[in-house]
Amino acid sequence: MKLVVGLGNPGPRYRETLHNVGFMTVDLLAQRHGATFESSPTDALTARVRGVDGGALLVKPLTFMNRSGSAVGDLLRFYKLPVEDLLVVLDEVALPAGQLRVRASGSAGGHNGLKSILGVLGTDRVARLRIGVGRGDPRRDLADHVLATIEPSLRPVVDEAVQQAASAVEVFVRDGIAKTMQVFNAPPEGGRDSTSLPPREEP
Repeated sequence: MKLVVGLGNPGPRYRETLHNVGFMTVDLLAQRHGATFESSPTDALTARVRGVDGGALLVKPLTFMNRSGSAVGDLLRFYKLPVEDLLVVLDEVALPAGQLRVRASGSAGGHNGLKSILGVLGTDRVARLRIGVGRGDPRRDLADHVLATIEPSLRPVVDEAVQQAASAVEVFVRDGIAKTMQVFNAPPEGGRDSTSLPPREEP
């Protein structure tokens, strides 16, 4: 079983913000596969997906972003899962809005949620799927950019990125991180060949 953690902040205030695209991705996956988020033994909501090879546990930490590591560490211990079975889905201001980047390891890159997870787990070898949200208006504070309600002009880009991110998670669960990087890290100028995606299994 894979553990797929979507990062975000809990509560209606943050639901439609760029900082919550991780939550949006796991919400979409739950919808695709007929799963329901429920309380868990840790400080997180979880939903079990059985319609993908090996299965996956979707996670939305109920801690705020900078304490995400505590919920993730507790879940890995509770289910006795290795770090290799973990994928973190998060927003990335250093990527253009809508672009995806998948990595098997690396630094937190200034993202407090990922920084918390790497700190608790004591390793940077944590697979992550970054969803580009851009930097917005350069005159605007970055925190204001990611914590503001998504602008209508950006909404179609975000929605498409979340759809692609959910498909990337499905590839990760079935085929692992190397295949996911191969399919979803296509050069921006060449675009991504959607015909190369494995067929999605219905629940």
